Amino acid sequence: MLDGLRQFIADIVAPNDQNRTFGDSDYRLAATALLVHVISLDGQPSAAEQRKLHSLIESHFKLDRGTADRLIADATQVEGEAVDLYHFTSVIMRSLDEEGRKRIVRMMWELVYADGQVSEFEDNVVWRASDLLGISQRDRIDLKHTVAERAGGQVTDSAVGG
Repeated sequence: MLDGLRQFIADIVAPNDQNRTFGDSDYRLAATALLVHVISLDGQPSAAEQRKLHSLIESHFKLDRGTADRLIADATQVEGEAVDLYHFTSVIMRSLDEEGRKRIVRMMWELVYADGQVSEFEDNVVWRASDLLGISQRDRIDLKHTVAERAGGQVTDSAVGG
């Protein structure tokens, strides 16, 4: 009876899980969900942000376009169901070493700068995710500055600090 109740609750909470290609313990799903969260913070993702997301997913995870599309679709679904960032960051913490986690933070910054503007919300979510990923403040800021420099200095940064 208890198993039946658990399954009933699981079906209500996440009825489409069986339709996803990528599982909850796949760090690529968790990382992509964080990236989807970043580009969704300031409303509908721009075309530049969507292109950058696809490019990052394909190159960093070495996926073809179709597989990257499925990963982004799965990540968009789980990101929409998520209550906080901890679920995603905990999967990444279990799966990647510090250098791997820094690459995820760098990808987040690349998406933040994709539309040419850094909002306070975007800066804050990268800060929170970096903290949960065990990335030091210094490394987070260094990664931000590296990405900002590569963006060409034509970026408006409305975020406070760093």
